[in-house]
Parts: sequence; C-alpha cells; structure tokens
Amino acid sequence: MRKFLLAQAIGIALALPLSAQQAADSVKNINIKKGKLTLEGYVDAYYSYAISHPVDANHAYFVSYNRDNEININLAYISLKYNSDRIRATFTPGYGTYMNANYASERQTLQNLLEANVGVKIFAKKDIWLDAGVISSPYTNETAYSFDQINYTRSLASENVPYYLTGAKLTVPFGKWTAYLYVLNGWQVIQAQHDPLDFGSQLEFKPNGNWDINWNTYIGDERSAANPGYETRWFTDGYATYTPSDKWSFSADAYIGWQRRMETGGLNTRQWWNANLCARYTFAPGSSFSGRVEYFHDPYQVLLTPVTNTYGFKLGSASLGYNLAVTDDVLFRLEGRYFGSPSQLYPMRDGTTANKDLWLTAGITARFR
Repeated sequence: MRKFLLAQAIGIALALPLSAQQAADSVKNINIKKGKLTLEGYVDAYYSYAISHPVDANHAYFVSYNRDNEININLAYISLKYNSDRIRATFTPGYGTYMNANYASERQTLQNLLEANVGVKIFAKKDIWLDAGVISSPYTNETAYSFDQINYTRSLASENVPYYLTGAKLTVPFGKWTAYLYVLNGWQVIQAQHDPLDFGSQLEFKPNGNWDINWNTYIGDERSAANPGYETRWFTDGYATYTPSDKWSFSADAYIGWQRRMETGGLNTRQWWNANLCARYTFAPGSSFSGRVEYFHDPYQVLLTPVTNTYGFKLGSASLGYNLAVTDDVLFRLEGRYFGSPSQLYPMRDGTTANKDLWLTAGITARFR
C-alpha cells in the first residue's frame, strides 16, 4: 500500500510541470484584447450678473451658472475612461458651483460623483451593453456640459429634469434605431428615497448624419422626506437636433409630466410642461451667434415654488449669445438672457419683487482630450 501511494505521489509530481506548461500554452493561444485607459478634462469658468442682483448671490431656479456677480467655476472635472472589447468604465469626479447646487441633497461622499459606472457587453458578437452606476441622463436636448451645446447657459427644461441618474441601463441597437431601458433609484438621486425602483426609457433614431430624434419616458414613485405626499410621477419628453449645413444648427424640445400627490382636498394629479427652440448660425470660421426661446409652465408648483403663487410658476425666456472658438478645444462665450412672467418671481436686492429679470453671462470653457 505504501509503495502504491509513493508511486502515485511521484506520478503527480512529474505531471504537474507538464500540466502547468500545457496551461501556459493554452493561455498563449487565447486572443486577449487589452483595454485602453484614457484621461479627459474639462473646465468651465464664468462670470454672470443678474439685474435682480439677489442678496444671497444665487440666481433663482437654476443650478447652472447660478452665482451672481462673481467669477467662478461652473463645472470642472477629470475623467478616467476604460474601454475594451467587452468592458467599459467611467469615473468622473466633478467640482464647481453646478455640483454644489445640484448635488446638495446627496451624502457627502457622493456629492462629487458626476459619473461613476461600469458596463459589460453581454454578447461577444452583438453590441448590447449593460451599464450600472451613476450615469448621464437622456432627458431634454441639453446636458450639464456646455461645450457641445448650442447655447452657453442651460434651459429651464434641462434644469428641471434629471441631469444624472443612478441605476442600470441596457443599450440595444438595431439599424438606425437604438433603445435604452433604465431601472433607477429615482428622479435625479444617487441614494434612493423610497423602496420601489423606478423605470425610464429612451428611443433614439438617426436617419442620417443631419438628424438625431429622441423620445424618452419616466415612471416612478416620488415619495421622499422632502415630499412625503408625492406618489406616482409620469413623464414623457421628445427632442430633436438638426444640422442641415456647416452654418446652421437647430434643436427643439418639448415635454410634459404628471404628478400624483396628496393635497388638502385629497389626492390630485398635477401637470407641468415645457417647450423650447434653439438655433446657431456660424457666420465666420470659429464665430457664431446662438439663440433660444422657451416657456416653462408649472401652475401647481410640482417642481418649482415661486416667491408668490398667484399664477403658480409660469416663465418665458429668450437669449442671444456670441461664441468664439479660440481653438478646437477652447471656447469663449457671451450671452444675454431675458426672463418674463405674470408672477413676481424675482426677489430684488431692495426687498421688492419683480416679474422679470435679465442675465449677462460670459465664460471660457476648455476641454482636454
């Protein structure tokens, strides 16, 4: 018996180097594609002045370019991105007045997460991806990043939908169409405010290089410590961008939402909506004019609570801007923006209120790629 066990031990010992060599040869034959790690950066410095000149130096109803009469940073970030044939990941910590205003309700360690997500390509031969984490929002025709936007400042539409989402996103392309399905923690939150998960979708159609057409939806329970009476929210958003030539670019957005909430008289469903149109005309190499007209209608103050509530929140705006491309990665922008409302929405520095305001905003934006 001892001789048998000794013979077996010797056989195993002799076989181990051969097995290790075979395993190494097998690994060599596997086509392993290494990923690529890239570093990107972005800085958006601005100065903005409002005729209302608010006492607290915060422009009312905005999280972007919201500091008055001071030179500041709206958004700055350094982004690490990893891409391989089956894995992708993004880690983007952000800083600036936009982050201070828009992430104030998040936990301290989450307040600087502009993006943080990882994705996997589910099938080797199909471009279907599943991403999870803090991801960018599909809603409206504008994002928090001003560089590629027609106008410098953000619209009322984009300021009142999620700029970021937390959850999982499934991307399924088919021809000129791409479908995105979302399972979410809520309406622009990282940490969930309620138990049921929420849902969103995006359907994107690119018939050619000139058009990009999108339809988005959202449904979820909006109960939270801040709004305990809020229940189901339904939201649908449609936008399109059109670039017919090197000189002209257009973008338009319209959305409508419904919020069920408990009020003094019982459970009611309240509605709000938005519409805007943006255009840019390039009149010389690197120089262009841009403009926007918009209207935001929230009479039952679902999203915004004005100074007075005689008419609820109803606000129109028009802007005109000049854009100068110093280089391909540096922009100087100047914009004037007028706001008008039937309500006294704006607290003035002298203690009175006004139904109109005017912004003058200038900025330099640079990206590093």
